[in-house]
Amino acid sequence: MRVLLVGGGGREHALALGLVGDPGVSAVVAAPGNPGIASVAELRAVTPTDPAAVAALAVETAADLVVIGPEAPLVAGVADAVRAKGIAVFGPSGAAAQLEGSKAFAKDVMTAAGVPTARAYVCTDEESTARALDEFGAPYVVKDDGLAAGKGVVVTDDRAAALAHANECGRVVVEEFLDGPEVSLFVVTDGEAALPLLPAQDFKRLGDGDTGPNTGGMGAYAPLAWAPSGLVDEVMRDVVHPTLAEMRRRGTPFAGLLYVGLAITAAGPRVIEFNARFGDPETQVVLALLETPLGGLLHAAATGTLAEHPPLRWRDGSAVTVVLASAGYPAAPRTGDVITGAEGPGIIHAGTARRASDGALLSAGGRVLCGTATGADLAAARDAAYALVDGVELAGSQHRTDIATAAIEDRITIPG
Repeated sequence: MRVLLVGGGGREHALALGLVGDPGVSAVVAAPGNPGIASVAELRAVTPTDPAAVAALAVETAADLVVIGPEAPLVAGVADAVRAKGIAVFGPSGAAAQLEGSKAFAKDVMTAAGVPTARAYVCTDEESTARALDEFGAPYVVKDDGLAAGKGVVVTDDRAAALAHANECGRVVVEEFLDGPEVSLFVVTDGEAALPLLPAQDFKRLGDGDTGPNTGGMGAYAPLAWAPSGLVDEVMRDVVHPTLAEMRRRGTPFAGLLYVGLAITAAGPRVIEFNARFGDPETQVVLALLETPLGGLLHAAATGTLAEHPPLRWRDGSAVTVVLASAGYPAAPRTGDVITGAEGPGIIHAGTARRASDGALLSAGGRVLCGTATGADLAAARDAAYALVDGVELAGSQHRTDIATAAIEDRITIPG
């Protein structure tokens, strides 16, 4: 099976490693890819959000399966254009991808499907936003309705800051705050059948102790020993299958990767958000533990045969990834700095580029690299991941030093 992988971030590097490790995959072409992906796959230039260009490349490369990594191409309808060429594609239609493309749409679907989630209001002006903020009280949760690369959410006790964020965004969803540890659950689905992957936890705040601004994610780990027993079954029953049924009812079945972001509250799991693709950096740890061949799994979802797929197999132990971000991230990431020590196994490239003159590796984004490692237990995996990060030299770089620490020290508590 020949696979075309669309995207060029850390998620796509992790997907590329999983795909090339599948004996049923004969070749992987990544577009546009990145220097890390280049070590395992052929790179091709393409604008990922151009449906016609991606579809043409899929035909040109004789792809048997197209895997779309980022959210923007999905919302732009790239999967629709590829399917129109008769090629199997892992990723939802543009209409179904609105589960991520619009927070208001996702809330509407959740309400119709009876999914447990936070109360919320869609606001388009300062007056309605102020009313919603006052009704829910602090901490204030304000979400940009559209795509914002994981950085469109503000959670703050500062009412003025919440209002200012809403004014910048224009159309927002204001929600009540959900108190409890967060969990990311990836679900592979063909629109009917659905297979959950291992739950993971990521770290959205820039600084240790969950301080500083929200980011696209500064690290992650899996599995979650502290999660309630039966959590996955409960979420599949109360969230995933009702949501898939509602999407079918609307005539826009969701096939691909449904990302369920959860808060484990005193009243049980509540949905924070849906995404329409693998999350970054959770993908790095979840796929590091997946023993089942990835290409065959994604192909089954893309071809409507997931119900016939054998049960998933997982490696023993734990996985941890630590993100190395550039100076100035997330407000004003600095790019163009030389990186050394990033060539070994376990280093996932997220925002890197090669200098044309001498081939030097340079920073080219906010989140630059991830150190991803497995171990017999969570502490061993964490130590190995930090050893990878410590071996990288990048001027002014930032990373958290507490990824997975609370779980290792058994300090994660569920309210109630």
